[in-house]
Amino acid sequence: MCYRVRKGLDGMSDIAIKVDKISKVYHLYDRQRDRLKDALNLTRKKCYREHFALDQLDFEIKKGETVGIIGTNGSGKSTILKIITGVLNPTGGSVTVDGRISALLELGAGFNMEYTGIENVYLNGTMIGFTDEEIDKRLQDILDFADIGDFVYQPVKTYSSGMFVRLAFAVAINIDPEILIVDEALSVGDVFFQSKCYHKFEEFKKMGKTILFVSHDLGSITKYCDRAILLNKGQKLFEGTPKEAVDLYKRVLVNQLDDDEEHGKTAWDQTGGEALWRSTLPINPEVLEYGSKLAEIVDFAFIDDQGHYSNVIEKGSEMTVKMKVLFHQDIAEPIFAFSFKNLLGIELCGTNTMFEKIEITPKQAGDIQVISFRQRMDLQGGEYLLSLGCTGYPHGEFTVYHRLYDVCNLTVVSVKNTVGYYDMNTEITVE
Repeated sequence: MCYRVRKGLDGMSDIAIKVDKISKVYHLYDRQRDRLKDALNLTRKKCYREHFALDQLDFEIKKGETVGIIGTNGSGKSTILKIITGVLNPTGGSVTVDGRISALLELGAGFNMEYTGIENVYLNGTMIGFTDEEIDKRLQDILDFADIGDFVYQPVKTYSSGMFVRLAFAVAINIDPEILIVDEALSVGDVFFQSKCYHKFEEFKKMGKTILFVSHDLGSITKYCDRAILLNKGQKLFEGTPKEAVDLYKRVLVNQLDDDEEHGKTAWDQTGGEALWRSTLPINPEVLEYGSKLAEIVDFAFIDDQGHYSNVIEKGSEMTVKMKVLFHQDIAEPIFAFSFKNLLGIELCGTNTMFEKIEITPKQAGDIQVISFRQRMDLQGGEYLLSLGCTGYPHGEFTVYHRLYDVCNLTVVSVKNTVGYYDMNTEITVE
């Protein structure tokens, strides 16, 4: 979607987007007949509950700024982008935009599946407001960027999902906007196309374009943005430097917005039946669990370099994998282990107390052992899966007491990725 609005910007020529007390309220009905009653105005009392997707949201974006919006699912990120681009109307408040917008929200939403790729390029260009002559000038750039060959002459219904998003992205990115608005669209296609998308994104930034984007890739937020806005439950929780926003977001993810000291007393000690460490983590509902459970892993967590319980860790920082094991039987020499896999299931790294030559004293039934594996996080930015284990060699036979494979995910945030899975921390000298 592309449009230009110039309203009330006298004396504010440096402002590209102004969001003023924006609210978006949805009516939630428990029963379909309540929706019908409300639509037909058959009752005077409310048949619905109000849900504030956005609640009195305010912010400004200056021309030439790159601003990221982060927050949990349901925080209102996509909603505010759709209101800014005119896809949704707000319940209250106003949005003022100065500049032509290219919005990468729902790629290919305006495509006709029966038309060829070329026909859809002209269809979308016309919807944006370009003449055929203007589209002619941009056509080769669009085709080169999409790089789908002769498929551009075939109906898009015959395209693979990858070809479809490549063409849609190419159309959206090559219209020379003044303001670029992106909602997770930089992660489309294969790794090579993603690289091309990020290169184009960097070109826009160097050209001084205004960029507003939503992403769950916290590394991209930290790397590209001048500022970041953290939304939580439809409200602006924080606005400031990307690093500060990401640090606070990590606490939002694990419900640690209260005082740290208070959390140290209550949420994480698990004394007197209090909350488990793992309550801070998204647990895999399909975790592979097995073993005799003569020793049982009863709790686990990640701890970042600030001492916060969080599954979002910055690359290059110190972090700890922590686990708690309850013994149901006497065990002489237990071994404690952890490992990380990528999303393809490839085991990347890990260790155990036997490899590290850590002496573990014999355990008796009822004992609880807490083990902390502290290390520098040098995996590349991305998503990983944690596995935990407690094993041993009673009578010389290898025995699994308890294993939890792919029990939860770890997100590594990075502003610099190198080749492969692991950063070798290479030092380069140029003479």
